[in-house]
Amino acid sequence: MFKRYSLTLLIVVTALVTLYLQYQTYLENPWTRDGQVRAHVIQITPRVTGQIIKMQVEDNARVQKGELLFEIDPSIYQVNLSKAIASEKQAATLLEKAKNEAHRAVNLEKLTPGAQSELTLNNLQNAIETAQANQLMAKAQVEEAKLNLQYTQVTAPTDGYITNLNYLVGSQVIANNPVVALIDETSFWIEGFFKETDLKDVSINNQAQVTLLMHDSEMLQGEVQSIGYGIAKSDGSTGNALLPNVNPSFQWIRLAQRIPVKIKLNHLPQEIQLRVGMTASVKIVKH
Repeated sequence: MFKRYSLTLLIVVTALVTLYLQYQTYLENPWTRDGQVRAHVIQITPRVTGQIIKMQVEDNARVQKGELLFEIDPSIYQVNLSKAIASEKQAATLLEKAKNEAHRAVNLEKLTPGAQSELTLNNLQNAIETAQANQLMAKAQVEEAKLNLQYTQVTAPTDGYITNLNYLVGSQVIANNPVVALIDETSFWIEGFFKETDLKDVSINNQAQVTLLMHDSEMLQGEVQSIGYGIAKSDGSTGNALLPNVNPSFQWIRLAQRIPVKIKLNHLPQEIQLRVGMTASVKIVKH
């Protein structure tokens, strides 16, 4: 009987000691299961309006920087460029005409003083300056037309992954309206949300251990890159009938808020592909 009680007591003590050690480890090295994979998402936005005549990528495809994604019908922009070039030539001709008239009047005034009034000479000089301004405007219009023609070819601004592509050849796109998302493959990081009470003594460059739910057998090493300086406030926001939203709370319980902590991975194995929104567990090693 004594041995049975002793064995039971030993098991209980061992369990309590184990729980105490785990709790101390948790206090010294905060851990959270509320983590996500994040990355910079670039909204691919055409600068001109038109119909897609060529689609070079597929949904969820990897692209390289400068690679053609899709092409917008360039015909109208080619016509606009031709018109702008014609306007530039016309402006140059008018400038030459204004210079010739002014030159003729000045020479006539030199040969026969008083043959041209001062007002006429001033007007001829103003005509030259006006023609020069018109020529500059025409040149600017040519450059704008060239840019618009160039913008009909939409390319990838960085290496990454195309996602949520819902456009096909024949679709109409509108300038400055996003068409598809491009995930920058060089910008992945882990966002861990820790209770504010766990972040005491946590500092930049602390080591971190990350486990992805999709790859739970692989522990990734990283370090704390930054700690968030603020989170959104829910109480006081405008609700129904323009009244403030106030969440009910218990007076004897103070809920700790969760602060985002950005984790930069040191190395990523080749067999693991990060995807935005994946779930992760994060542990910060403070000491």
